[in-house]
Amino acid sequence: MSQKTVGVIGLGSMGNGMACSLLREGFHVLGTDVGEAQRQAAAAAGVTIVQNIQTLCAEADLIILSLPMAKHVQQVVKGEGGILEHARPNTLIIDTSTSEPDVTRALAAELKEAGHQLLDCPVSGGPAGAATGTMVMVVGGEVSALERAQECLDALSTKVVHLGESGNGHVAKLINNLLCAAHLLTTAEAVALGKKAGLDPAALIEGLNAGSGRSAISEVNFPRWVLNEGFDSGFTMQLMRKDVRLAKQLIQDTGLNLPMADHVAFAWAASEENIADHNDFNCIIKNTALGESV
Repeated sequence: MSQKTVGVIGLGSMGNGMACSLLREGFHVLGTDVGEAQRQAAAAAGVTIVQNIQTLCAEADLIILSLPMAKHVQQVVKGEGGILEHARPNTLIIDTSTSEPDVTRALAAELKEAGHQLLDCPVSGGPAGAATGTMVMVVGGEVSALERAQECLDALSTKVVHLGESGNGHVAKLINNLLCAAHLLTTAEAVALGKKAGLDPAALIEGLNAGSGRSAISEVNFPRWVLNEGFDSGFTMQLMRKDVRLAKQLIQDTGLNLPMADHVAFAWAASEENIADHNDFNCIIKNTALGESV
């Protein structure tokens, strides 16, 4: 087996993008997914498709997970025919999903007992960042595991921040996505205010992005997906609502009183009434004053 063989479990927009970045950097990439369309798209990009986790584990001792939710990560790791059952000795698993810190910590302990290592490496940058190798990764796990993963992470990202023990990466990612969820709401209200006062929204965004009020939402989301009403970022309302729920649970677990975060969580939960799960997550702006005027 080549040292640069990597397995990818989950070949959706993020997993496929990461696989392409790894291929571009000279890795041999194996992949598997439950969806036929996802398998075909990855195969067309040059990924070697295998039919199951057992086959993937037999050929790779570094495995990347790109899955929707913690329950899917648990199933892939612990379920029948999963990684724990079939992994080669001393396998390194890199979980890029946005998962639950407590689930991650429990899985890391089980994998360590079985002689393996787990890094939680949730990512920012979306499908475009995955495909271009320009993501940001916040990482939890042992330093020795991070050192083993470094060549792979370098192919996928432009910034890696190690935050300590297992689960800490997922804590940081939930905090990041809570801010993203808040910034979508506050930026939409700011643009609605400017529009009502006679400002051109695109010009206002340009001005904000040159000043201290800017954020990734104003710099990327509004020009690329909101102002043009494209709403096709590749990240869904369902996934962001899940992340906001997990962030709210984290706040409750810490015992903090965070009223602004509570308001954001309420707004996103309430959006289930009129914005379908499959819609782009930027559609949340339709529930603001800006949404009434676009």
